[in-house]
Amino acid sequence: MKAVGDIFMRIKVTIFMVTIALLLSACGQKGIQNPLDYPVNEFTAIDQHALPFERKDLDGKIWVADFIFTNCADVCIPMTANMMKLQKMVKDGNLENVEFVSFSVDPTVDSPEVLKAYADQYELDTSNWTFLTGYSQEFIENFARETFKTLVKKPKEGDQVIHQTYIYLVGPDGKIKKYYSGLNDVPFDEMLNDMESLQ
Repeated sequence: MKAVGDIFMRIKVTIFMVTIALLLSACGQKGIQNPLDYPVNEFTAIDQHALPFERKDLDGKIWVADFIFTNCADVCIPMTANMMKLQKMVKDGNLENVEFVSFSVDPTVDSPEVLKAYADQYELDTSNWTFLTGYSQEFIENFARETFKTLVKKPKEGDQVIHQTYIYLVGPDGKIKKYYSGLNDVPFDEMLNDMESLQ
């Protein structure tokens, strides 16, 4: 009987140790699996209130970024609506320290006044959503390509700017973690889960 009791005791101890090991490994899985970890290059801009804004203003914060312009004939308004929905989900989920940033890809047209009018027109919550301009067309094209690995190009003819429709998640360490569709089939729940993992 003693031998049987010893076996049961060993089984219980083994199960206990395996359970503790699993719990400890789960606790260590903070963050995003296989993040891109592209560092965000320095930038200097002005916001929709004509106030200076730099990359360091986002240090230590989780931030969500996209590239739009106010004169966009097709994708930008749905993208902005999706950012608006995500912002509301973040607030409803009580996620803290999350900022939203929209870079204008048409800075010559998108002055601070134009960006503010755009935000006002769609009744956007700018308490943690900043619209940026104040740099050159050359800068935003190079910045988008080098930092976010995305295309921005303003053709010589016409008033439409070519750009991709991704939404980017940047961690508190200032590195791009992931990107998602910002136009169709937007994975809102995945985005929220990823933000929670960075809290």
